[in-house]
Amino acid sequence: MEVPKKLVNSVSGCADDALAGLVACNPGLQLLQGHRVALRADLVAIRGRVALLSGGGSGHEPAHAGYIGKGMLTGVVAGAVFTSPAVGSILAAIRAVTQAGAAGTLLIVKNYTGDRLNFGLALERARAEGADVRMVVVGDDSAFTTLKKAGRRGLCGTVLIHKVAGALAEAGASLDEIVEKVAAAAKGLGTLGLSLSPCSVPGSKPTFQLAGDEMELGLGIHGEAGVRRMKMLTADEAVEMMLAHMTDPSNASHLPLSPGASVVLVVNNLGGLSCLELGIVAGAAVRCLERRGISIARALVGSFMTALEMAGVSLTLMLVEEELVRLIDAKTTAMAWPNLATAPATSQRQELAAPKEAAGTEQHEASSGPGAARVQRVLELVCSTLLGLQDRLNELDRQAGDGDCGHTHARAARAIQEWVRARPPPAAPAQLLSALADLLLEKMGGSSGVLYGLFLTAAARPLLRSTDLPAWADAMDAGIEAMQRYGGAAPGDRTMLDSLYAAAQALHPLRSPGANLLPVLSNAVQSAEAAAEATKHMEAGAGRASYISSARLLQPDPGAVAVAAVLKAVLEGLRS
Repeated sequence: MEVPKKLVNSVSGCADDALAGLVACNPGLQLLQGHRVALRADLVAIRGRVALLSGGGSGHEPAHAGYIGKGMLTGVVAGAVFTSPAVGSILAAIRAVTQAGAAGTLLIVKNYTGDRLNFGLALERARAEGADVRMVVVGDDSAFTTLKKAGRRGLCGTVLIHKVAGALAEAGASLDEIVEKVAAAAKGLGTLGLSLSPCSVPGSKPTFQLAGDEMELGLGIHGEAGVRRMKMLTADEAVEMMLAHMTDPSNASHLPLSPGASVVLVVNNLGGLSCLELGIVAGAAVRCLERRGISIARALVGSFMTALEMAGVSLTLMLVEEELVRLIDAKTTAMAWPNLATAPATSQRQELAAPKEAAGTEQHEASSGPGAARVQRVLELVCSTLLGLQDRLNELDRQAGDGDCGHTHARAARAIQEWVRARPPPAAPAQLLSALADLLLEKMGGSSGVLYGLFLTAAARPLLRSTDLPAWADAMDAGIEAMQRYGGAAPGDRTMLDSLYAAAQALHPLRSPGANLLPVLSNAVQSAEAAAEATKHMEAGAGRASYISSARLLQPDPGAVAVAAVLKAVLEGLRS
């Protein structure tokens, strides 16, 4: 097992560098000289108010320094990665806020042995110096079915405690009042994590291993073991399982949750989950809680307390009533606290009805008869051709793109097949091309869908006036002109346009009196195939391939190959 790559300057200095970078970009923060401590830059503003200090090991960013600001934390003491901060630095932070005129100091500490010991010793030493200091230990882990001697671990729920305490302190509450209300809020907290991958401390190997088809439930934010490993589940299944575990009365660390309860929900990225996955999990959590009759007073979705690059998610629930919701809603300048909507979360949002087509807009009417049968034959042949090319187009696309060109064209083919099965396609050429444009724009996806949509939309216009052979040559030119205008490519740029342009030039004889369609179209297909083959010798001037060295582009462009294949299928369909 190799040591994973990390974008750091040095292993030993990464925690200092990260904190210095945060402070450099935020004028509301300042460093405490000689210590890995960040404080509010306006310490004068806390005179007569309770100061709030937190911290712990680095590697959980944006926790905790991201929560420094008016209405949240006064300062943070950071340790090395996954290591409790030094007692001397904690004591220095307490002294700094005490000297600034704080009306007492509250230490908010996650329940880990090292953090409890170090913050606790600093508290005792500060009290010996005459400072008024208290400590609240947050343990919100809902993973373990039997309570451990060490108690529940401190996880992402700690961030909500920062917010509640910060709002109270900003409002001028006393140290006793803050401790009382924060301790009560902490009793209504539960958090559970789910991991798809391990994390790794800079310079070290991953903290654990997971098979490619496994996920782990209930792990800690330092990679500590969870309570269960299982095969991969869907997002809906995973969320259902997590919430069931968190609220199971037989689980000693469960959060009591009854229908009618109101909660704040936090969907927390453990570091390496994509925003797309996080949104899916958030939606699943909202729906699952609604099915249980739970009101979601507020929902926070993002990265709040991470475990370096761990791909995973944690769900936090805090039981709330009106006062707690007001404290969550209170203003803060902390950079990592989200711009939270002061409204409940729900999956039942009213949807805006899609605008209807304006009166007079041309409808794509189905047709019958020999013309419609011919169109259907051609479309079926085009679709079967693209489906047969799927793997080859994907392979060609892997050289310069994301390897999905075949999938994209196959998606278009299947959409056309479903459309043709549902109703006979229009036989009128302009209506047919317009209908295909609408279909591909909606179903095909990617830049290919837009380019085909542009081409077909523009090509339909000349065919409104006439459907004779010269009009088809005009249609081809109009489609290409639209693609060039909006797509930015030109012939010779190694794109689908190369095949289309070659075919369009070969179709110009259709404008001559007495032209014969099939021989001209046959020449156009040969020209398109030759142009597609020639793209292997071109340097890409547009699209994703333009970012790749021409020395690595040894195969023809997949888009050009697809266009040539479509034109050949059209020819064969007309011949049949």
